[in-house]
Amino acid sequence: MSSETAPTSGVMPHILVVDDDRETRELLARFLERHRFRVTAVRDSREARRVWPLGHFHLIILDLMLPGESGLEFARWLRGFSDVPIVMLTAMGEQTDRIVGLELGADDYVPKPFNPRELLARMRAVLRRVGEPAEARAEASPRTLRFSGWTLDLARRRLLNPDAVEVPLTGGEYDLLVALVERANRVLTRDMLLDLLRGRQAGPFDRAIDVAVSRLRRKLDDNGRQSQLIKTVRGGGYVLAADVERA
Repeated sequence: MSSETAPTSGVMPHILVVDDDRETRELLARFLERHRFRVTAVRDSREARRVWPLGHFHLIILDLMLPGESGLEFARWLRGFSDVPIVMLTAMGEQTDRIVGLELGADDYVPKPFNPRELLARMRAVLRRVGEPAEARAEASPRTLRFSGWTLDLARRRLLNPDAVEVPLTGGEYDLLVALVERANRVLTRDMLLDLLRGRQAGPFDRAIDVAVSRLRRKLDDNGRQSQLIKTVRGGGYVLAADVERA
């Protein structure tokens, strides 16, 4: 299995747009081409499967509501062999599908109707985060995750410190840590974390994720002024800055 690479300096990123609405496809193609992207636009997952081997794609803009095979089904198929970034397009009421999409490994989502400039900004942020090629995915269901000396035992829902001593976690702290570790070195916004953990969007004054991260940092001895493990990304969210070994 192999994964797609992020663009290097001087390379025009190749974007695959999958959307059954012709007006949306044409609008995105024109807009992105003006911003120095190469674009291939198709109307459904059948066409996406056909063109996939023909182009070296750096990012996919994927509508979840497609005729025939859904965008979620296509994403599940794609994640079987590729880590190419995915930005989902979702209708305002598709909260459950959005959560499933994030769990499948989508990197971000933009609700419809959307502002093309917002989509462009999110695309660029995702492409910056992807950086160098990722290694092929490990087994689909690892039993143990190890990072920076810590061990996360998924079978027993336990966290062990570098001295192999169990550190007690609440259910919420455990779920938050799993979300961060399984997506290590990827920035997760507060909305994405809330979607993954609770299935709801953050309100403008909702600091629940910030409080949970603060508690988790204390459990990980990462609560200094300059946190090294769970880092805050200004205007973005949080990222677990560690290499993860999956066993």
